[in-house]
Amino acid sequence: MSEQKAAPKAKQEKSSFPTYKGKPLVRSGDTIYYGSMKDKYVIKIDVKTKKKVGDLEVADKVTVQLMYTDPEIRTRKQIVKTSEKNGLYLALDIAEAWLTRALAE
Repeated sequence: MSEQKAAPKAKQEKSSFPTYKGKPLVRSGDTIYYGSMKDKYVIKIDVKTKKKVGDLEVADKVTVQLMYTDPEIRTRKQIVKTSEKNGLYLALDIAEAWLTRALAE
């Protein structure tokens, strides 16, 4: 019986990425990917500039791109939409709207 309980726990650990509105967020340096690579689209968020707020460095200028996840498509053709926002919160709001609409098609 203990083997049956261990299997679901191991499955949960594999998908332990932080999420925003139910979709995973994966960070690599100043780049954040929002959504699943298994879906047709994903959002790429690039932090272009940062500013100091107290002791913290926070994102200032952020580029948001809606992209195809298909590796067969050339890199330049993968980008569907792009926008620049002030701050990560505004970027995540537009990212969530774009991704939800694109995946609903």
